[in-house]
Amino acid sequence: MGKKAAKKAPQRSQSTPAVTGDIPVVGAREDCPCGSGRRYKACHGREASHAVQELVHRPFEGLAGEADWVALRELVPAATVPLTLAAGVAEGANGEVPSVTLATVLPLAWPALRRQDGSILLGLQTQSSSGDLSRDLGDALELALAAEPGSPVPARRTVPGGRRLQDLLDPAAAFEPAVHTGFEFWLEDAETATGEVAASLERANASAIPTEKLAGLDSAYWCGTPDKNHLRWVMTVPEEQLLDALARLTAAEKSSLGPDTRLVGSFRAHGLTVPVWDLPVDMTAADCEKPAAEFAELLAATLADPAPLTADERRARANLVNRQVTLN
Repeated sequence: MGKKAAKKAPQRSQSTPAVTGDIPVVGAREDCPCGSGRRYKACHGREASHAVQELVHRPFEGLAGEADWVALRELVPAATVPLTLAAGVAEGANGEVPSVTLATVLPLAWPALRRQDGSILLGLQTQSSSGDLSRDLGDALELALAAEPGSPVPARRTVPGGRRLQDLLDPAAAFEPAVHTGFEFWLEDAETATGEVAASLERANASAIPTEKLAGLDSAYWCGTPDKNHLRWVMTVPEEQLLDALARLTAAEKSSLGPDTRLVGSFRAHGLTVPVWDLPVDMTAADCEKPAAEFAELLAATLADPAPLTADERRARANLVNRQVTLN
């Protein structure tokens, strides 16, 4: 009896048909939703996987106020910042754009919102789909510019090759955050909110940790919790150099901000280092201003010290490194 002929596998199309709109994310072994007949991982999933691998560690580098961008992304519940578009960016917008405002978070975690008057709110605390947060935010901003006034921008996977914030914003414009006690900035007239909108706003406000920006320093934020308060200070000093300086100050018992305060460690966020101090529960943001300013002067002087670390300083540095956490 002769051998049976091998069953021929059905052929799959090797070309990806032209499609419009976003391709949904599905399981790697499922058929690609674009209709090519290939598995997702061998079709549009390959592009998505490649985009995720291209991680940009300092997505806000080159923007004015890089450290404050990081703080608003990771530390601050409710804040807004006026943004200035680069020349020509608004020319292709869907109608007039009176203003563009960065917001820490928007309702339902929308990437952006085009208000009825044409102004734009751009959400910062959103999911990153490309590995480059600046490109994700740039994509949301461009979608908002094209959106109909009075409509939110829905989440989507970032289009590869799109412009980054550094391409869309005026590099000469100042970056000046305003920290809020609640999320009333979501609405054009929060006092008239009723029903579910008012209830949603109340829930959001109740969950926000009290936070204040120190007036005399860049990117230093006080926050209050029931058990203790904290100062979290985003710094642009290169990490190795900063850890050396903090170790010197710790070994010399000069790293505190006054009685009952303690430098407890640091964490990394978007390529920057964020030292954190524990503060007594009765120490306010205003109370932090003077000791933090004095610490900034002491840190600047210590950063300039070229001497090798002593044994005590090396131990202090190792302790700081052991307690360091990376957020992203």
